[in-house]
Amino acid sequence: MRAYAAYLLGRFGQFLLVVFIGMNIAFVVTHATPIDPVEQSIAAATAFGSTSPEAIAMMRQSLRELYGVQGGLWPQYASFWKRVLVLDFGPSLSAFPTPVSALIWHALPWTVGLLIVSTTITWVLGNLLGGLAGYLRDSRSLRVTGLVLMGFHPIPYYIVALLLLIVFGYLWPVLPITGGAQMNMARGWNLEFVLSVLQHSVLPVLSLVLVGLGGWFMGMRSLVSNIVSEDYVVYAELGGVARGRILRSYVMRNALVPQVTGLAMSLGGIFNGAIITEQVFGYPGIGALLISAVHAGDYSLVLGLTTVSIVAVSVAVLAIDMLYPLLDPRVKVA
Repeated sequence: MRAYAAYLLGRFGQFLLVVFIGMNIAFVVTHATPIDPVEQSIAAATAFGSTSPEAIAMMRQSLRELYGVQGGLWPQYASFWKRVLVLDFGPSLSAFPTPVSALIWHALPWTVGLLIVSTTITWVLGNLLGGLAGYLRDSRSLRVTGLVLMGFHPIPYYIVALLLLIVFGYLWPVLPITGGAQMNMARGWNLEFVLSVLQHSVLPVLSLVLVGLGGWFMGMRSLVSNIVSEDYVVYAELGGVARGRILRSYVMRNALVPQVTGLAMSLGGIFNGAIITEQVFGYPGIGALLISAVHAGDYSLVLGLTTVSIVAVSVAVLAIDMLYPLLDPRVKVA
């Protein structure tokens, strides 16, 4: 138990370091942009009428305090961390005066739901098919399945999304191609709204699943192909142990350990794919919100979304690291 606690403490320290470095990079990148949110707000406010220089000066001072960009670089850096700690990134420039936090919390559940569903389906199904293909090497249907999945794997997310958009939106229009739910429908935990959300999420989830399945399939098939030649597997087969139990308890369980590590390492890439997918399908998640914020030069919203994304991916990786010793007890004494 003490070894496991030490392991968790070390992983938590890595988590804090990753979040700290990622947020500093986000701060530097957003402050390196030539767009000044204060001057852009003043230009938008004075575009349709003349304003006295005194009023503009007062507006500039108020906006600098509002956006946390008053003073030099270090005061802005200190203000940035104060805002991060209380999750207050100020108002959005493109949706003024709506707070950035309100926009993020409205969009975050859509992206979290999309990633959880697509990642779970991809990882479970890809490992299951890959394990079966590695153990049942004479199965023709699994070979064909592997060829199809590996054919989708190198295709970029947006290409698959566009293909699905064309097929199911125009050639065979049976699924909705934009939005997260039917318009003008009351939001809530009622059956009609839930079914609408599920229907609108089919194509975004399918685009992420089709691209991701091939990688997990190939990795699991290679691992299982090596494990089936181990002595303990051969001995179990010679001893008359049922093939289903050998596959489940001897082969798949040992092969899943590296796949859990791969899942933690791939979360960032999955999140990037979700951003592109949300933009293609007009899905109301933080990916589409981030792209619109970049186009609008919304400094506060970009910084808030980047910070939340860094923390969310880091927390997901930390959760997987905490579960890792349950699959591989050797980690506790490493």
